Amino acid sequence: MKKIELEIVALSHSTTQTNSYAVLLGEVNGARQLPIVIGGCEAQAIAVALEKMQPSRPLSHDLMKNFFNLFNITLHEIIICDLQEGIFFSKLICSSDTDTVEIDSRTSDALALSVRFGCPIYTYKNILDSAGIVIEKTTTKRKVAKEVPVEEVGLSTDLKKMTLQELTALLSDVLKNEDYIRAIAIRDEINNRKKN
Repeated sequence: MKKIELEIVALSHSTTQTNSYAVLLGEVNGARQLPIVIGGCEAQAIAVALEKMQPSRPLSHDLMKNFFNLFNITLHEIIICDLQEGIFFSKLICSSDTDTVEIDSRTSDALALSVRFGCPIYTYKNILDSAGIVIEKTTTKRKVAKEVPVEEVGLSTDLKKMTLQELTALLSDVLKNEDYIRAIAIRDEINNRKKN
């Protein structure tokens, strides 16, 4: 299966869920983006590495990198390899002097390590097709048919009352506001309706 390269585009705090963040991965040389919900600690670990900050003591991912370096282990790439019931699964592709191995990893941890090692991030077409979104670059603002304010939509029951057209317009609006947590819920509702 052909791999598709991704890069970290944004890290966003959820305005609807406490201690939740979303990391937005963009398709290199493509239009699709993959939002992934992560925890606060993992978001901090990614942000520290992206901003090249040096904490006074090593964070867990820094410790892991030091361990890899000390034992001559190279992290070549991470692959977001599966999506089951809204949970992304990843693996680290590593090698030593004698062997190459794949190590199962939470996606948030894999992303934190990829930033530290400067290694590429990959996924597969079926995952982007299933969970990816396309952010349209338009200059005119779409109108939601029922004029439902973005701030009022947060619960899945509210989304179930909306038409597919309203959901699509709302998805565009929340993406413009960089609320990737809410975008994930809307995208999932749209995908569920398209399946049924």
